[in-house]
Amino acid sequence: MPQLDLATLESWLWDSANILRGSIDSSDFKNYIFGLLFLKRANDVFEEEVQAIMARDGITRADAETETYFFIPAEARWEELKKVTENIGIALDKAFAAIERDNTMLEGVLTATKFGDKERLSDDVLQRLLRHFNQYSLKNQDLYTPDLLGDAYEFLIKQFADDSGKKGGEFYSPRGVVTTIVRLIKPQPKQRVYDPTCGSGGMLIESAKYIAALPGGKVGSNINVSLYGQEKNIGTWAIGKLNMLLHSYMDADLRKGDTLVNPQHKDNNGELMLFDRVIANPPFSQDAWWTPAEVSQEVKLDKDGKEKKITPNYAKVVVDKLGRFQYGIPPRGYADLAFLQHMIAVLKDDGKAGVVLPHGTLFRSGAEGTIREKLLKADLVEGIIGLPPALFYNTGIPASIWIINKAKPKHLENKVVIVDASGEYKEGKNQNELLELHINKIVAAYDHFVKEAAVDEPVSEKFARLVDVSEIAGNDYNLNISRYIDTSEREAEIHLHHVKAELERLEEREREIDAKLATMLNELGI
Repeated sequence: MPQLDLATLESWLWDSANILRGSIDSSDFKNYIFGLLFLKRANDVFEEEVQAIMARDGITRADAETETYFFIPAEARWEELKKVTENIGIALDKAFAAIERDNTMLEGVLTATKFGDKERLSDDVLQRLLRHFNQYSLKNQDLYTPDLLGDAYEFLIKQFADDSGKKGGEFYSPRGVVTTIVRLIKPQPKQRVYDPTCGSGGMLIESAKYIAALPGGKVGSNINVSLYGQEKNIGTWAIGKLNMLLHSYMDADLRKGDTLVNPQHKDNNGELMLFDRVIANPPFSQDAWWTPAEVSQEVKLDKDGKEKKITPNYAKVVVDKLGRFQYGIPPRGYADLAFLQHMIAVLKDDGKAGVVLPHGTLFRSGAEGTIREKLLKADLVEGIIGLPPALFYNTGIPASIWIINKAKPKHLENKVVIVDASGEYKEGKNQNELLELHINKIVAAYDHFVKEAAVDEPVSEKFARLVDVSEIAGNDYNLNISRYIDTSEREAEIHLHHVKAELERLEEREREIDAKLATMLNELGI
């Protein structure tokens, strides 16, 4: 059998989604297909490892099975599951529970999706799925490259996001945006990289890939980085965990829970763990974001005697014992700057962060305006990049990238790099896209200012500028990009003397034509 290449693998895996169409909502495809993909892959690698140990050590199969890195219990073996013809979903649920029982790193990951509901998935559909997944071997020796499964997984996440429409934004960030942020904050070998709203883990994986290409980025076959993340949606968290495993990031520390209310990554003293790089695409303008205030809303009776909940005043009721919101409490309707302040709080003193936020964070007034002013006065904002519209699944509005640097170099102190990349995109039917040429232009312009002694070509002021904070203060700390980048086309200069001379020439020419016309008419007797 020839080795499986990426195009074949992608087509094969996507065909599995077509088997599910009509049985379940397309936004749920990923949960079932990723689970089965992992089950088949784990079984094939387990079998491959068992055979290798038996050949190497000359021991029995039973003994070899106890020495594998990842153990597959008997009730979860692929060959046994293929034989089941009734209650297949229940057999799969038991198989996933057994794998979690014997591999504690997967606790809660595989059982997050339930296969046993026959009203959603009949035995016929599940049998078709198992037969479909049985077509190819996913052993390492049968894959064209070791990273093939990880690449195919990323392809599937993108496809599922396309298929899910707006819901896709809950677990997928556009690849071009992710690549841009990673290249702007430049994670380095040996660093801790953290995503507080990690979704399916794409930003962490892209950071690891960037580090792998650097000198010292790999130790043997392992990438020299520590990955951390937290995700509120349990199904998405499970997909992220599987994503890490299929990319061979076995030690990635992804945790469940609401990062704003209950951040999970803490040291032994209960203090927030600190990171070298923080990268995120939080949910845009999440409202009612402080759960303790929402579950304890006051209730009053209106004039008709009906109960009416009193909207909590976040400035008074939000109390963060970890001290993350030192620049101010964001309003109830916009969690954007709460996420940003959390990221700042968990950054090391020499750390950098990159985060996608809606454009409104650049100019909204009130509590957000106050927070923005304090961040700029604290000299934490290194850069603002305005992105094109319609890049994201859940909104058509443009967004911006904020770059935070706790240790800005001397030449960037009290200055902000502002880039207007709103015109840098390939237009698409549903979503616009940042291509490599657009990413390169953005990063090159940004790096031009970040370098202390730039020797490259100067950057057009219609695309990027290094703006002094005093200029921003003159605009009441409004960061709306149009205030700093003038993209209007310059009108051509008019030289009045030249215009007058040209008019005189045209008038003389008109007189000559009139004289010729009069002569011709006279000759014709008209």
